[in-house]
Amino acid sequence: MVLMANSSFLMQVRRERTVLGLEEAETENFLHNLVTVDILGLAQGAARYAALLTPQGKILFDFFVVKTAEGYLLDCAASQLEELTKRLMFYRLRAKITISERKDLEVGVSPERPQGMTAYADPRTSLIGWRVIADKGTLPMGTGYDAARIALGLGDSDGDIGSSELFPHEANFDQMGAVSFSKGCYIGQEVVSRMEHRATARSRILPVTLDGAAPPRGAAIKSGDRIIGSVLSSAGNTALALLRLDRLAETTQPLLTEAVRVHVHKPAWIKYDVPSKDYA
Repeated sequence: MVLMANSSFLMQVRRERTVLGLEEAETENFLHNLVTVDILGLAQGAARYAALLTPQGKILFDFFVVKTAEGYLLDCAASQLEELTKRLMFYRLRAKITISERKDLEVGVSPERPQGMTAYADPRTSLIGWRVIADKGTLPMGTGYDAARIALGLGDSDGDIGSSELFPHEANFDQMGAVSFSKGCYIGQEVVSRMEHRATARSRILPVTLDGAAPPRGAAIKSGDRIIGSVLSSAGNTALALLRLDRLAETTQPLLTEAVRVHVHKPAWIKYDVPSKDYA
């Protein structure tokens, strides 16, 4: 079953996100040569979802790159801010770039484009609305975003993607335009390109529903005695799971996690095949 989730939610601030500002003449080329997407010529107000990888091709940091009149803003996880800043400073060398935390700004999300704020359509999928960067203290608390993104199969930096755990394909970066296969070299590119051309991505983040409350993050999902994957972030009886698609295709028994039945769904924006015999 292809999942067409109801992505309605209220405009809200995301306290777990923060903003990093990059300015000066060499910023564009610096970022372009470092991250997984092409940002050359990005229009003011436009954004790309991107990652900085390890040399082994795993996601070290993921963030949104937003073009402004002054330079670029990175919408990133607050928990990763210190390490991301250190890594960018390390790669900067003598390039003419200033990197600073924008403590005057905050990140939010909205189902519709708000007026009077820096806002951009979420580049991962239009089904999840808009992201917002506004003056600190101006965005409401709101509700519903986590449930919406989980139902749509969109991973969170802290709850799902982590640091140095997943390859971009495993987090579906190849499906949401967060990896370029045509731009010049960037850190980890060889591994990512090889996975693309050899179709070796076996694990993927996908949404699941459960016949009961979702267990804690890390709980194993099994078919009989065989582990198929593990639970990631959740909202009620809906969760994200990192699943081995090759093992899912071979299942002959229902999927269970801590004795709760699990049903796998394919989001509408996903293009690859997902074994469907255990769908609800």
